[in-house]
Amino acid sequence: QVQLVESGGGLVQAGGSLRVSCVASGPTWSLYRWGWFRQAPGKEREFVAGFSRNGGSTLYADSVKGRFTISRDSAKNTVYLEMNSLKPEDTALYYCAADRRLRIVTMATEYEYWGQGTQVTVSS
Repeated sequence: QVQLVESGGGLVQAGGSLRVSCVASGPTWSLYRWGWFRQAPGKEREFVAGFSRNGGSTLYADSVKGRFTISRDSAKNTVYLEMNSLKPEDTALYYCAADRRLRIVTMATEYEYWGQGTQVTVSS
């Protein structure tokens, strides 16, 4: 069974950087698309970034485009989200998600596996 574990969250000042990681275990060979989502208190979970093994394609939410980068280290079964120029509105619980289908999608319901989340807090 696939398990995802996030780490790397923390408190950072506005304008700073942070990298969160997601380590996968189990039959990771079956996973083709990965996503990072976030959920702030009182808000719905929203798509942040996605990666597909189908040509290494990526997709970003408009709100993070140019500031965040998703990447994958296949040897370590790890997906990263590098976050730069952080803003207070980036504060949220960040979740890693994965699925066995190819195409990157932004709907959380289309991802089969989820981690527990890692908190990112950006102070102004």
